[in-house]
Amino acid sequence: MRIREAQPDDAPAVVALRAMVYPYLVRGVESTRKMIAEPPPVEGWIALVAEVDAQVVGWASAQPARWTSTPNFGDIAMLHVHPEHRRRGIGTALLSTATDHLRPLGIRKIRTWAQPEALPFARRHGYEPTREMRYSALDLDPAPALPEPPPGVRLRPIADLDPHLLYVADVAAAADEPGDVPVDTISYESWQYDVWDNLGLDKSASTAVEVDGQIIAFSLVKRDGDRMWSDFTGTIPAHRGRGLARLVKTAALHRAAANGVRVAYTSNDEANAPMLAINARLGYRPIASQWTCLTDLT
Repeated sequence: MRIREAQPDDAPAVVALRAMVYPYLVRGVESTRKMIAEPPPVEGWIALVAEVDAQVVGWASAQPARWTSTPNFGDIAMLHVHPEHRRRGIGTALLSTATDHLRPLGIRKIRTWAQPEALPFARRHGYEPTREMRYSALDLDPAPALPEPPPGVRLRPIADLDPHLLYVADVAAAADEPGDVPVDTISYESWQYDVWDNLGLDKSASTAVEVDGQIIAFSLVKRDGDRMWSDFTGTIPAHRGRGLARLVKTAALHRAAANGVRVAYTSNDEANAPMLAINARLGYRPIASQWTCLTDLT
């Protein structure tokens, strides 16, 4: 077994591994290849793979957190190991390598994610679970009907928008998202990389609510084949309570289904009761959960 930095040509193996461990996550080969070849705009991002007999059997990425003002905070994202290669020290080696990478960058608190069965592993390495994330799925056959917007409200595919308008709405909607740290320092460059220029973003299905030239709600769709991920559905605070999030998400699901998507996945913090209620009304069913976990570096 060896741990090394991921290379663009690892993308097919990485996606196949992820599909086995996290079948509800949606990121295709080309978007994964681009992420490895053209990393996010932050100093210190790294992607690691574990190899056994030239086969990719593990993955982790690490970076200083980009969208929060919390100082000295970093992420080790989606560390996972092939089920047939667990309990052999591979996860520990990935975690140790990622931590050793972050420490010299000044990171003093690290967040990672763990499935319920991996919580004992997390605790053995000094991580404590903090927040539960629920993953849900929706069968899009039949697809939801395209909703009729109220007077003065336009439903627009984001392909027709100036991305700066969507960015402004995204920043406003994300500011009070439940989480371990606030999402309060989203630069346009970082947002453009993660959202607008993501190869998986379906700009025809992703939908925004426009009122008087302002984007006040939106639902983003990332797609791989006939599967989609509802990346973020949000409404700016001043316009909440009007049913706009459900309206715009229903429209996005309808458009995705019309273009061949058959199943939709999403995730929500367990504290996000309004969005969980919307998803339940749309017919989403819970399929999995994960926990965010935190540790302090000493």
